Amino acid sequence: MSIILQIETATPVCSVAISVDGETVALKEEKAPNIHAASLTLFIEEAMKMANLSYAQLDAVAVSKGPGSYTGLRIGVSTAKGLCFALEKPLIAINTLKMMANGYLLQHANFGGLVCPMIDARRMEVFTAVFDHHLEEVEHTHAKIVDDKSFVLELQNNYVSFIGDGAEKCRSVIDDPNAHFISENYNSATFMSNLAYTAFQANEFEDVAYFEPFYLKDFVFTTPKKKV
Repeated sequence: MSIILQIETATPVCSVAISVDGETVALKEEKAPNIHAASLTLFIEEAMKMANLSYAQLDAVAVSKGPGSYTGLRIGVSTAKGLCFALEKPLIAINTLKMMANGYLLQHANFGGLVCPMIDARRMEVFTAVFDHHLEEVEHTHAKIVDDKSFVLELQNNYVSFIGDGAEKCRSVIDDPNAHFISENYNSATFMSNLAYTAFQANEFEDVAYFEPFYLKDFVFTTPKKKV
């Protein structure tokens, strides 16, 4: 039996799940701005209590590695690494966009098109990738500025489901009958369960000391403009 604690903090959703052999047995999450620092450890405690488990019973810790919010990823990854150090457990890292696409496909078993998860990266830019209905990567993870010419090739012969908090703002510029925009939340640690279990079975672990989040873009520090 493999018990894995899973953490997702790449977006405004703060999510914690616990899985047993790839099946979610506990989930605690909330979507709100800037709650990760104050809420993540509390959510972990609550999820552990819901599953009636002690930390010693965990076999691994999995974390959504990005891309996504710089601050959110720092909080999630540092918490996951701290637990791995303290408990001497392996660390599993899951691509955030793949986790999102996996969630959509799990809930739409007969889907035969493409899934395009999008994470808002401000203005008309998103972090995105494209997956087929077997969760194979069709277009790699990258930052993309979306305009009316985006995804033309993908939409020619495929039904494409755009998901995530970056998808809604693209609705107005991607005008195609094959484009469908889904509002449900797929930034949930529960959608990491089968992926983390597969990685655990394959011994696909990260070096806890050196692992860093997948930011995709460098963090740019800006100072607010002075009021005149």
